[in-house]
Amino acid sequence: MTEPQRIEVIAQTAEEAIEGLPAGFGEGLGGRIAFWIAVTFSAFQIWAAAYGTLPSQIIRSMHVGFLLLLGFALVANLLAKRAATKALFWALALLGFSTGLYNWVFYADIIRRSGFLTTADIVVGTLLLVLVFDLSRRLMGWALATIAGIFLAYCFFGQHLPGPLVHRGYDFVQIIEHFSFGTEGIYGTPVYVSAAYIFIFVVFAAFLERAGMLKLFNDFALGLVGGWRGGPAQVCILSSALMGTISGSGVANVVASGQFTIPLMKRFGFRSSFAGGVEATSSMGGQIMPPVMGAVAFIMAETLNVPYASVVQAAILPAILYFGVCFWMVYLEAGKAGLKGMDKATLPNPWRAVKEQWPLVLPLVALVWLLFAGFTPIFAGTMGLALVVVLILGAPLAALIGPFVFRLLFWIVLGLAAASFIRFGVDLLALVIALLVLACAVFKGGRETLLIVRDALAEGARNALPVGIACAIVGVIIGTLTLTGIASTFIGAIIAIGENNLFLSLLLTMLVCLVLGMGIPTIPNYIITSSLAGPALMELGVPLLVSHMFVFYFGIMADLTPPVALACFAAAPMAKTSGLKISLQASKLAVAGFVVPFMAVYTPALMLQDAGPIAATFGYPVEVIYIFTKACLAIGLWGVAVVGYGLGHALWWERALAMLAGATLVAALPLTDEIGFALAALVIGLHWVRMRRRSREGLA
Repeated sequence: MTEPQRIEVIAQTAEEAIEGLPAGFGEGLGGRIAFWIAVTFSAFQIWAAAYGTLPSQIIRSMHVGFLLLLGFALVANLLAKRAATKALFWALALLGFSTGLYNWVFYADIIRRSGFLTTADIVVGTLLLVLVFDLSRRLMGWALATIAGIFLAYCFFGQHLPGPLVHRGYDFVQIIEHFSFGTEGIYGTPVYVSAAYIFIFVVFAAFLERAGMLKLFNDFALGLVGGWRGGPAQVCILSSALMGTISGSGVANVVASGQFTIPLMKRFGFRSSFAGGVEATSSMGGQIMPPVMGAVAFIMAETLNVPYASVVQAAILPAILYFGVCFWMVYLEAGKAGLKGMDKATLPNPWRAVKEQWPLVLPLVALVWLLFAGFTPIFAGTMGLALVVVLILGAPLAALIGPFVFRLLFWIVLGLAAASFIRFGVDLLALVIALLVLACAVFKGGRETLLIVRDALAEGARNALPVGIACAIVGVIIGTLTLTGIASTFIGAIIAIGENNLFLSLLLTMLVCLVLGMGIPTIPNYIITSSLAGPALMELGVPLLVSHMFVFYFGIMADLTPPVALACFAAAPMAKTSGLKISLQASKLAVAGFVVPFMAVYTPALMLQDAGPIAATFGYPVEVIYIFTKACLAIGLWGVAVVGYGLGHALWWERALAMLAGATLVAALPLTDEIGFALAALVIGLHWVRMRRRSREGLA
């Protein structure tokens, strides 16, 4: 296979769909250069994460520099038609990269002359701001760039506005210094998290996919739940949940797995819109699926200064509820349509798939252990990635060993050598990888494996591009909030509303998330809304982590709710129906995503946070179990009400009673639990009696 062909293969298997860019790195010399830029980008980030010898400011600036270099290079190769336009974009790519080099070379000087920028500083800072806006517009569309532009314009002209919106005014140099240097603007917390955490985990996911993890997930899901009622849709949900453990990109999961699952569901008898809705809903749930949640989770941990494990802990029960409801709704919909499970004789054995490919699970297990053992996400992600590389490089060498005993001994020795980083540090693990690379370069079959590693590095960098650019442009919004203090005005308004009615404050926050989500991805949506609403909700007594999870959830729901549902429109071409029809089905399937955040605000134990009155009497575990059980019952009843099917077709009054019972169970008011349980028992009992009678009469 030639180099351009190999690059094209990478393009076709790339996980992340970038708005505005076709697949691949481009053809000819330009494509090869862009490809190797991506490889170098990944290598730099892995080296920086593993050794951490560079100052944070340099890593942030070089991260943005590489994003601009790779982004404009791809624009030149994939979008530009004329030679002059290609040359222009390549020039912009080099200029963008030069902003990172400038911060590196003059790092100490820039710190010393803080507040007294030179002409060169101002030129570089202005160039950085313009290039970030331009690339964001080209990759992410106009919406996010426009919102950030409005915030930037407010810095320049806000002193002329009336009332509470007015600020004291800032000159051009002060604004450029704030946004283009230091850690308050473009190089703020979102870019730090992108450089330190997100990039590593995106590359980690790319390596696992290259190693065959996606096939393992699909085989396991097919064998385990393919025989259930509505089998193909259940497979879609389980495989998306499993995929969410290594990849937190919802829209990317739709594109990656939907090509397999949506046609399968349609062939089995599901409506096109429902099949697309199942894929979109379950794939978006990957962002809240531990252990590797969406990029927002890492930003949240850094913003709140809490361990990443705390964020994962808060997401466990909601994630179970979210996917549990998806399974339940599919089960009901399949029953209503008279659909059975897939033929078990044709399905793979799930445990045989695990037995044959169990080594792929080891890096994921190691990652989870490191995260919950108290190691930082950057260390856990880097070591998890290194273990995947060891696994991939060791496979062709193990294949050369004949007897099984010696092969097993090879893996044990290699595993112990790789795990020794816990005691002896990163250097020994790097030495192990270097020796494996040399061995693969010498022995038969090893060179192809080295190409897999190289291609995964390029794929990971390309996948991280839209996330990184989103983090960079949203730094302008955060920088505006810190420079002007406008956030306090919004916070005061929410507090004023919440003093009279917390529910209205929550509803307002939810609507802001959903409206913003019509035009911008989950990451900037979360950052903007949490910066404004998070402190206000905390002032109203909502635990800080719960308030941020509230915003996170509705940022995800924005990709499922009409009229602009990005995940649903991504599924539309594969489902061959309109994105709007898919989004209506997805909104029904994702009922847990709408309900759980409100429940968690009033009963934080649902996110394993503050204890309530039940814990004072019976203990915290009892409270958690009680609230989780209540949530399961409520959402289960709503499923029956929405689908119109339980043990059989539900009558209109049964659906209405089920909806009312679910609502009273969710409401955190005196006596509502008692009323809810009574109504639930009534509707379940009456429905069971009616269906039993119909069954005896042979009518069910």
